[in-house]
Amino acid sequence: MQFFFEVLIGGLLSGVMYSLVALGFVLIYKASGVFNFAQGAMVFFAALTFVGLMQDYNLPFWLAMLVALGAMVMLGILTERIVLRPLVNQPPITLFMATIGLTFFIEGMAQGFWGANVRGLDLGIEDVPIEWLAERYGIFTSKFDIFSAAIAGILVAVLAIFFQRTKVGRALRAVADDHQAALAVGIPLQQIWRIVWGVAGFVALVAGMLWGARNGVQFALTFVALKALPVLILGGFESIPGAIVGGLIIGASEKLAEVYIGPFVGGGIESWFPYVLALLFLLVRPEGLFGEKHIDRV
Repeated sequence: MQFFFEVLIGGLLSGVMYSLVALGFVLIYKASGVFNFAQGAMVFFAALTFVGLMQDYNLPFWLAMLVALGAMVMLGILTERIVLRPLVNQPPITLFMATIGLTFFIEGMAQGFWGANVRGLDLGIEDVPIEWLAERYGIFTSKFDIFSAAIAGILVAVLAIFFQRTKVGRALRAVADDHQAALAVGIPLQQIWRIVWGVAGFVALVAGMLWGARNGVQFALTFVALKALPVLILGGFESIPGAIVGGLIIGASEKLAEVYIGPFVGGGIESWFPYVLALLFLLVRPEGLFGEKHIDRV
């Protein structure tokens, strides 16, 4: 039973970090109806910029973080201005293809600035088991996993409250419901888009720092965003609480499946089980746990 809880806790902690990545997708999709395929590239660019500023220019941690944050906010604003705004009222597939092109551009720009070598990132938190938890309960949980999950959880909670309780959040919900109606009541649509893309850039920075510290800052970070797809399918593409719940479900299920089902299917199940789970979920509830049903009359 102790081993079960150890695996479950590890999965839930990973799930919180998946939620953080998924949150970037949700924010942009809610505001503009665009599935930002470039979110993974933004995570890679943010982490590489942060570690490059520290290692190549010897900037202190906090200054490098502030400069990287400014770069990500600027990237988000420029993306809205140059890519999204000219394509307003275009078919969704056009916007989706634009974000795919943006992905390759950001990836190339990041490696052009900072190189393609794998870089280590140390946030000052040791990846060792928590002693009292191991001694008292026999559960080996990493300090770094707890730290990462706490940072991700706090950020997700703050953003959820911000978009639920503030004036900007109410404007975002209005824009998400109906762009034309929001414009009619005086909501500055383009300003809301800039804010959301800027916040998505900040989320990408935090996610990039956490995942980069765990796995190294490398091109593979772009694939972290793919793990957010099952999270979005389970939770719903427009729901911040859905991103949280979906991340926890995916994180816990993939770890448990790897341990208890993996030996019977040859291992490696952790890499594909979330997608199978999402596919099965689509058959039952296509809109996700917290998504709204859409009825099209023809």
